[in-house]
Amino acid sequence: MDYEASLDRALDEVPDLGGSDERLVVPDAQAQKDGAFTRLTNLSAIADALARDPEHLHRSIQRELGTNGQYEDGRARYNGNFSGSDFDATVRSYMDEYVLCSECGLPDTRLVTEGRNQMLRCDACGAFRPVAKRSSSSQRTERPDVEEGRTYEVKITGTGRKGDGVAEKGKYTIFVPGAQEGDVVQIYIENISGTLAFAKLV
Repeated sequence: MDYEASLDRALDEVPDLGGSDERLVVPDAQAQKDGAFTRLTNLSAIADALARDPEHLHRSIQRELGTNGQYEDGRARYNGNFSGSDFDATVRSYMDEYVLCSECGLPDTRLVTEGRNQMLRCDACGAFRPVAKRSSSSQRTERPDVEEGRTYEVKITGTGRKGDGVAEKGKYTIFVPGAQEGDVVQIYIENISGTLAFAKLV
C-alpha cells in the first residue's frame, strides 16, 4: 500500500471533530422589563440550543445574578432589573461550566450523574470530568450598591403597581412610598430582599 493510500485510510479512521463548535448557535437573550422584574422571554430556546434542561439553566442564572425568579412555559422572570447582556454573561458562564468540554472545547457533551457527583462527558473526545460547583461569593466581595440602614440620594424613574416611586441603583430596584417620578430624594433603606429594596423618604 503506497503512502497516499495509507494516509487516506488513516484520515478516514480519525473522528471528525472540526466544526462542532460552529454548530452551537445560541440565541441572544431577550430581556423584557416588567415593573420590578425582568423577563427572559426565550430561556427555553437558549436551553434547547445548549441541549440542556431549561430548569437547570434557570437555576444557574438565578445563582449567577444573585436573585430569585420563576420559570414557566419557556419563559423566566427574575426579581430586579437586568439587561440582555447580563443574561448573555450568565449563559456564557453556564456554557463554560456545564456545556463546553475542558479538553477539546467542543459542546458535544452530556451531563451524567455518578453516585452523588454530576459529571460532564464529551462525546467528541471522550473526556470525562466532574462539574465543579463554582462559588459566586468571590465575585461579590466588593461593597454592594445598596445596604440596609444606609441613606442614599436617588432619582425616581418610575412608579410601582401600588403607586410607590421606583428608583434603580446598580442591580437594585428600590421602592419609595410617597415619592413621585422625576423627584430626586434622600432615602433610607429599611429592608432588602434579593435585588429589591424598600426605603422611606428622609
